[in-house]
Amino acid sequence: MSAAGAVFGDLRPDFPLLAASPKLVYLDSAATSQKPRVVLDAIREFYETANANPHRGAYKLSGAATDAYHGARATIAKFLGASDTDTLIFTRGTTESLNLLASAWGHSHVHRGDRIVVTRLEHHANFVPWQQLARAVGAEFRICELNEVGQVDLGQLRALVTANTKVVAFGHVSNALGTVNDVREIVKIAHAVGAVAFCDGAQGAPHLRVGFDALGVDAYAFSGHKMLGPMGIGGVIVRRKLLDAMPPYQFGGDMIEFVFDGDTTWNTLPYKFEAGTPNVEGAVGLAAAVRYLDGLGMDAVRAHEVELSRYALARLGEIDGIVVHGPVTAEERSGVVSFSLGDIHPHDLSTMLDVDGVCVRAGHHCAQPLMRALKVTATVRASFYVYNTTADIDALAASLRKAKERFGAHVG
Repeated sequence: MSAAGAVFGDLRPDFPLLAASPKLVYLDSAATSQKPRVVLDAIREFYETANANPHRGAYKLSGAATDAYHGARATIAKFLGASDTDTLIFTRGTTESLNLLASAWGHSHVHRGDRIVVTRLEHHANFVPWQQLARAVGAEFRICELNEVGQVDLGQLRALVTANTKVVAFGHVSNALGTVNDVREIVKIAHAVGAVAFCDGAQGAPHLRVGFDALGVDAYAFSGHKMLGPMGIGGVIVRRKLLDAMPPYQFGGDMIEFVFDGDTTWNTLPYKFEAGTPNVEGAVGLAAAVRYLDGLGMDAVRAHEVELSRYALARLGEIDGIVVHGPVTAEERSGVVSFSLGDIHPHDLSTMLDVDGVCVRAGHHCAQPLMRALKVTATVRASFYVYNTTADIDALAASLRKAKERFGAHVG
């Protein structure tokens, strides 16, 4: 494979930060992605040509802001494969989306004696809200364990999802291990007993063709900043019948129909769940991001990451003392490789890599229950995206070899 790239050539010129820092090796896209110039331009254009408060004004500029906001929603819904555009609720990101589900749907539908099932892979954002809901209402909170290569144990999941189960919450892709879950099979298990299947798509939407309508999940949460968009914008797509049966998550302007002295009625979808002035800038920026991804093609995005992951697994496998956590093959994971090097603390290792301009994530990755199962306190995580090439992985491997030499006594 050429050092110039895998499926894509060098896309760094499209990303101002990367173009301005040619020696920077950015391998932390699972935390947040870099932003292409088209996203920055779209945000600037909105503020220069259409900046006004949408929905509230009878003047043309407010109408332009309204059109920009709803046009962005339609673009993003189409990208994610949701035909019912108004079921895409904008939020600040995946964390708020999952809290919306646990609060608005969960407190209305989960009661004492019911069961909530999550997996050991979950990010805290898809673990703690359900844990706390269970504590608040007296429901059972059960965790499905993993097999030896970091995949959800579907046999155990079938046993855990019983007739009293109300919700199965799981990630499309693990942020800590890169494991790509079998979404359709998990949905099938949940629906067999009448439970809803809620999917954390923070790591799925940036890297895979989602196809919400065909995927079968009842809700799919995502974050814009992980898929080339700006921070502070994301959303959740929810089946309309669930949204209709849910109370609002927040109260205030724009989400009301009529406010009487003693009661209030709610606006139609999607406004019912979007109180206050919306993040039009973020929506416009995210729409530009998904258009950029559409231009690349999501199948090509996936193929690029598989090739990079395969190359990374091979290069890291050449370094004695490296232990890679998670699925064995590149096809079973997204563009994420989590690893340990002897007994060098991941924070020390990432600091050493940073000296060489290699940016990786070190820590528990907001997945402490998973770290306990792996019997580690933390790992180093390298994560790839469309602008990465095999040259970045070569730089990672070279920096790791230098670090190993320095900490040689600590590498068994």
